[in-house]
Amino acid sequence: MCRSDVALLFALLPLLFYGKRLLSDASERAENTRLIRFNGTERRKRERERKERERERERKKRERKRQRERQEREGKKERVKEREKRERKREREKREREKRESERKRGKREKREREKEKRSEREREREREKRERKKEREKRKREKREKRERERKREGKKRESERKKGKEEKREREKERKERERKREERERKKRERKERGKRERKKRERKEREKREREEKRGKTREREEKRGKKRERKKKRERKEKERKERERERKEREEKREKDKREREREERERKERGKERERRQEREKEREREEREGKKERERKEEGKKRERKKRERKKKRERRKRERERKERERKEEREIEKREGTKRERERKMF
Repeated sequence: MCRSDVALLFALLPLLFYGKRLLSDASERAENTRLIRFNGTERRKRERERKERERERERKKRERKRQRERQEREGKKERVKEREKRERKREREKREREKRESERKRGKREKREREKEKRSEREREREREKRERKKEREKRKREKREKRERERKREGKKRESERKKGKEEKREREKERKERERKREERERKKRERKERGKRERKKRERKEREKREREEKRGKTREREEKRGKKRERKKKRERKEKERKERERERKEREEKREKDKREREREERERKERGKERERRQEREKEREREEREGKKERERKEEGKKRERKKRERKKKRERRKRERERKERERKEEREIEKREGTKRERERKMF
């Protein structure tokens, strides 16, 4: 096999593929033509059958007329009348059947129209109810929001009044504490003054007694006087000890009273704090419930938005798919066109080569 035969063989390969595709296109066109012809044939066939039926009716009519004339001529009018009567009856029954059939079809059509109207009416009713439910939901939400706002303002006012009351109580307690401090300092000052005065008086008495004793010693007083003075000192010490014990008991009693007062104030403070903690816990629970309710409502709103986004995304995806299929069709069409151009050029080239050979 020479080089030209090989080149011719390779040049004929695209022609073979092109011929195969031409055959498939031709078979497809033939099928389409056959379908078109078949449809046209069916239409013409129905038209021909209709004309045949009309001609048949005309022929039968003429035939009946001729037969009637013949029977009249033959004197068979009664039978002709009976036959015509039967024929009319059959025609009437046929017309009635056709009429009933047409009425039945019309009834079905009207029924479908009524059903369609009912469906549309139900749909409108559902839409109206949906709008009303939506309005009710919006109204309830608005009322709840307003109620929460009122509750919040009321709680704020209540807290403000409690805060002011607490400040006032604190000022009163501070005032009482300062008053107690002042009284205590006053008592201590008086006590110090009494002590100083007693000390001065004791020194003064001791000085006088010493001077008196010195004078008496100088005068030669006896030991009995000293014993009397000793007994007197003992009685004085005893009185002072009793006075000291009494003052100690008085001080302990005052300390116990102050401790009871302090414990009472502490219990009242703890009770107020406990009540405040209970109120704070209730407010916290209310805020938690409110937050959970808002989160649920926000979640529903987010889900609704997510559904809307999903629908939009699906619409965009469908649009992209349509555009992609369109681009794919256009690309295939361009490729087919290019292949045809290539095949056309190859055919022209082969034709030139064939002419050259």
